[in-house]
Amino acid sequence: QVQLVESGGGLVQAGGSLRLSCAASGSIFSINAMGWYRQAPGKQRELVATIITGGTTNYADSVKGRFTISRDNAKNTVYLQMNSLKPEDTAVYYCNADLSPYSGSIILPFNNYWGQGTQVTVSS
Repeated sequence: QVQLVESGGGLVQAGGSLRLSCAASGSIFSINAMGWYRQAPGKQRELVATIITGGTTNYADSVKGRFTISRDNAKNTVYLQMNSLKPEDTAVYYCNADLSPYSGSIILPFNNYWGQGTQVTVSS
């Protein structure tokens, strides 16, 4: 069984900072990409940032220069440092991982896993 558990959300004033964390645990053989998505009320879920095992990152244009994604491969943990937050960053932030679990001695195919989400609210 695989779990992704996010932490670090909360309420912050515009211009402030928050750091999100997401730890993947369970029967994990290998993790390829990890990332963050967000969903604001009435809107579709959108990509925020991703990072692959080698360290290559990708960001949504709306967060470039303000958000930084990083990863600790030894801990199966991904972070999102969010600076210069804006009210439009308000959303539920979801952690995502493309990983291969195992069951006993069997390595299972890569699949997509999601965390439960953490609320980020930026007040003006």
